[in-house]
Parts: sequence; structure tokens; C-alpha cells
Amino acid sequence: MKINKLTLKDKKLFNQYLNLAEHELAAYAFANIYIWRSLYDIKWTIIENSLCVFLQDKIGCFMYLSPLAKEQRPAVIKEAFVIMDSINKNKDISRIENVEKNDLEYYRALGYLRHDKYPDYLCSRNDLASLGGNKFKSQRASHNYFIKHYNFDFSRMNPADQSGCLRLFSLWFKERISQCNDDLYCGMLEDNRKVIKDILVDYRKLDLEGIVVRVDKKIKGFSFGYKLNSETFCILYEVTDLAVKGLAQFIFRRFCQELKNYKYINIMDDSGLENLRKVKLSYKPVRLIPAYIITRDA
Repeated sequence: MKINKLTLKDKKLFNQYLNLAEHELAAYAFANIYIWRSLYDIKWTIIENSLCVFLQDKIGCFMYLSPLAKEQRPAVIKEAFVIMDSINKNKDISRIENVEKNDLEYYRALGYLRHDKYPDYLCSRNDLASLGGNKFKSQRASHNYFIKHYNFDFSRMNPADQSGCLRLFSLWFKERISQCNDDLYCGMLEDNRKVIKDILVDYRKLDLEGIVVRVDKKIKGFSFGYKLNSETFCILYEVTDLAVKGLAQFIFRRFCQELKNYKYINIMDDSGLENLRKVKLSYKPVRLIPAYIITRDA
């Protein structure tokens, strides 16, 4: 069995397997797998016509997704755990992350254990594009403040915006990290600092789409993401100058207005952070998409 190191050249093969079914979790996209190369050694192999993706760091190795295949096969799961166990000194680390609800019964029948993970938040694109009604009163007020008080323009994001976006991210990172008093959130900030540069370098090759907002001709906000399925677009990143009041609400709404071909916007999970959970809930998701981790019975 050949274990392969993930490269951009693997995108076509991965998409073939990812497109065997329509997925709802944001993790099931090549871009969302590839971006973690700055933090993990990402490898993949094919076992009995099933694509298996492994992430490894100094702590250990785990599967990022359920095996991708036309139909699940018990032998594939078993072999995947053998591969992880060969790397992990502590075999409790061996696990399958981002398992979707539709696969739970399959794993349960095989005797595996289910653990809840943080769900993705799925919102109506029309709601986010209009910000209508009393439920979006606060966001609408911030959005309108920005429009009235700033000289701005927006455009589709392109590779020429890379340096300006990186400068903005550096400013955003320094301000966020200076105020950080939560170890988990501080760790997430550091991870994002490592990841963002590689994403912007490979922006076009990863089939990402986004917008940039300039205030007084300087980039003060950017947001981008990717097509997840025929109805859903996933917003991967949104970064704004924290000193520009209402910009976060403006860029979020404006981007959703641009995404006219989609019914839903997946705004990712909250990573267990209470403040992030409150922000995501404030956009009134139509549904929380459950995610699970699969382990073996001790």
C-alpha cells in the first residue's frame, strides 16, 4: 500500500472522491483539507477503492474524514486504524474526525464509539444578504453605520490583493493576541497565522472565492471561502480592521449578496468558544449540522 504526501496535484483525485456524495460538513472540501499543511503532515492512501486522509503532528495521527467511497467497507476502517496505530504510541489517539450523521449507524453497527464534536452553523443566504426584520436589527444598524461614515469600495478578491490582505491580517492578529486571555483562542490565532499565508499564495489553485473591502483605498477587510455542495457555500475566513466600525457586518452581508447561486451559507463551527458561538447564533442559523468523532471501544 502506498502512502502519499498531499500536494496540489491531488486536487482532481480528491474531488472525484469527495463528489461521490453530497456533504454538508465544511471539512469535506479539498481546500479545507489542504490548508492544514502548515500544521500537519497530511498523507493519503487508497484502501479497497476508498480514499483515506491522515493528519499527523507531534502528538499523533488521526483521520480527518470518514473514508471517501461509493460504499463503506468494514475492512477499510480496520486497516485505517492499523495505519494510525503504527504511528501513535498511545493508541487512544487513533480516531476518525468529522464523521457525518448519515454514517453513524454504520459505525455503531461495527461496534465503534461516537463522540460529539462542534457542529457547523448553516444559515439562509437570503437572510444574510437582506438582514431584514427585527432579528437582524443589531447587524443592520452596524452595517448602515459603516455605509454612512466611511469612504469605501469593494471588489472580488484576486491574487494581486495578497500583500494587502497579509498586512491587514498582521494588524488584526496583533490586536487580537494582545487581548487574548483564553488559551484555546490564543492557540487558534497562532494556527491561523501559520495557515493564512499559504492559503493566499494558492488562492486561485484552491478554487477559492472572496471579496476585498477598501476604506480610503486601503484594504481594511477581506472574506473568502469555497463551494461546498450544489446549494451551499462555506465562508472560510473573514478578517477586518477592528477599528472600522460596522465593517464586519458590511463585508459579511455584501459577500452573501454576491453568492447568488447558493441557498445556504455554512459559517463553520465555533471550536467550543462561547463568544464565537454567540456571534454565529446571532445570525440565526436555520440548522446546526452535527459532526462526530469515532473511536474504538476500549
